[in-house]
Amino acid sequence: MSVHRRSHAAADSTASKPLQKGQQTKAAIVDAALGLATQIGLDGLSIGALAEVMQMSKSGVFAHFGSREELQISVIREYHTRFEDEVFYPALLAPRGLPRLRALFGNWMKRTSVELDSGCIYISGAVEFDDRPGPVRDALASSVSTWLAAMRRAVEMAVAEGHLRADTDAAQVAFEVHALILALHYEVRFLRSPGSLQRAVRAFESIVERQSAPASKPARKSAAKAAPKAPTA
Repeated sequence: MSVHRRSHAAADSTASKPLQKGQQTKAAIVDAALGLATQIGLDGLSIGALAEVMQMSKSGVFAHFGSREELQISVIREYHTRFEDEVFYPALLAPRGLPRLRALFGNWMKRTSVELDSGCIYISGAVEFDDRPGPVRDALASSVSTWLAAMRRAVEMAVAEGHLRADTDAAQVAFEVHALILALHYEVRFLRSPGSLQRAVRAFESIVERQSAPASKPARKSAAKAAPKAPTA
């Protein structure tokens, strides 16, 4: 390598270091903001509160986001990324059809069991922003809609594979499964009802039972062994 090229390479390396450090700092801030949001909600999230947690100046935090709104949206995006990594992508390893649908629900239950103490950004955010139009609400709604669309596609695949009846309403099944998770949060976090996790699993199996194609019904017992077990709350 010539001296000229070395000097350019050194300059490029030097120029990239502040960017990398800045990205790392922003990622750390978003991580802290997500933890804070699970405690006080997205609406309670502020540059000042986050600066105190990060032991940074307000201007230092502000420089990475520019506004409280952008900070909130960044938290929603990070939450969605983690949700996909824990719930959606691992389920793709399961065979198409009912096994994948079961995997999606099982992974969702695992994540929900962890969030019963900390809270779910999708649920708490919906309560805070359901009647407040704007970019934050749009980001939340888009994330939830994306996930529900994935759940609906999994149901459609189960129909295509012959695991569920041909007349199954995929949107209705996705609605009912989503309703289970919402009820689970309410029952456990608010009412402190014992056995709620097990009830949610039984309710899911009831949905599958109702929609199962006749040809697949004899295999239900063996399939039940692979059904998601209720995580310990």
